[in-house]
Amino acid sequence: MLNGLWLGFFIVAAVSALAQWLIGGNAGIFAAMVESIFAMAKLSVEVMVLLFGTLTLWLGFLRIAEKAGIVEWLAKALGPLFLRLMPEVPPGHPAIGLITLNFAANGLGLDNAATPIGLKAMKALQELNPSDTIASNAQILFLVLNASSLTLLPVTIFMYRAQQGAPDPTLVFLPILLATSCSTLVGLLSVAFMQRLRLWDPVVLAYLIPGALALGAFMALLATLSATALASLSSILGNLTLFGLIMLFLVIGALRKVKVYEAFIEGAKEGFDVAKNLLPYLVAMLCAVGVLRASGALDFGLDGIRHLVEWAGWDTRFVDALPTAMVKPFSGSAARAMLIETMKTSGVDSFPALVAATIQGSTETTFYVLAVYFGAVGIQRARHAVGCALLAELAGVLGAIGVCYWFFG
Repeated sequence: MLNGLWLGFFIVAAVSALAQWLIGGNAGIFAAMVESIFAMAKLSVEVMVLLFGTLTLWLGFLRIAEKAGIVEWLAKALGPLFLRLMPEVPPGHPAIGLITLNFAANGLGLDNAATPIGLKAMKALQELNPSDTIASNAQILFLVLNASSLTLLPVTIFMYRAQQGAPDPTLVFLPILLATSCSTLVGLLSVAFMQRLRLWDPVVLAYLIPGALALGAFMALLATLSATALASLSSILGNLTLFGLIMLFLVIGALRKVKVYEAFIEGAKEGFDVAKNLLPYLVAMLCAVGVLRASGALDFGLDGIRHLVEWAGWDTRFVDALPTAMVKPFSGSAARAMLIETMKTSGVDSFPALVAATIQGSTETTFYVLAVYFGAVGIQRARHAVGCALLAELAGVLGAIGVCYWFFG
């Protein structure tokens, strides 16, 4: 799928450039495309410089959190909820512990730890699956919640904004939190509807009601604030949460006799290796997106959508953020490239760039998650997993657009 998407960018760009040359007489279009390739390759390296530092720093602190037992504590706290949501999984089965560990790691931004744990959880669920090729209800719920990706600390989004010169990289903290909550809620409700899950179970309600009330009260508080105050509050809470968690990791680690410096260095080394391996993917996707933009194909498509939006009588400022939303279900690297290109073209704190950043942080890459998690256990029939995951993705995108109009509109 990724091969076809990447090749498609170049083919569409080539067709658009030929049309501009042969019909529009624009002979300079090819020079602009070649120049864009080299400019995007340079931008990829510039992004990587900050990426090395950010991943090295953050994975160092997260390794302290792992060794301090914070992730395990979160897993125990979430365990009773997943026992109710997955009734076919017997109490005490290893899958429950792995599932809760996976979600706890995702919530803290521990992507590198979350994926291998998630694969182990999917394999444990497959042991309970009566079919070798058809996804079970538990597997579908687990996958959809992974695809909706409730991430409390979108550190990579902050990093990309910082690299592009944002004076306050954490400005989108609250919008992302609200949008990702929306996608996760819709994902859960859609699966619950399809599987007839008993969400009114006392244990489930004990988790959902306080969370819903807290979120509702928080949104009611936000509704009383002006747009300027909302942006200021998002900045304060984003920075306070990030630094507060760092201090929490350090203090708990020290109290539990973790050698915090050595743990930090261990995690930091992993962050350096992860960042190093991302450069080829970043170069590939940014160059493809750059060619697409330089050929005029991307602008042509967006202009068509913009005219439809204008015809409907809506504001069109969000349209320039749609490329990120369109490719996000298929490729995380392509969506990341679209985000960076939007920030570069429109300005890092422009409305389209803020919407694109919020969309990028609101959900996961749906088809990638489907391919990796179901492919690992040989599942061929996903049943309602694809529909529910895409519905959650759509909710995240619409939520991101709506929240950004609320905060920055």
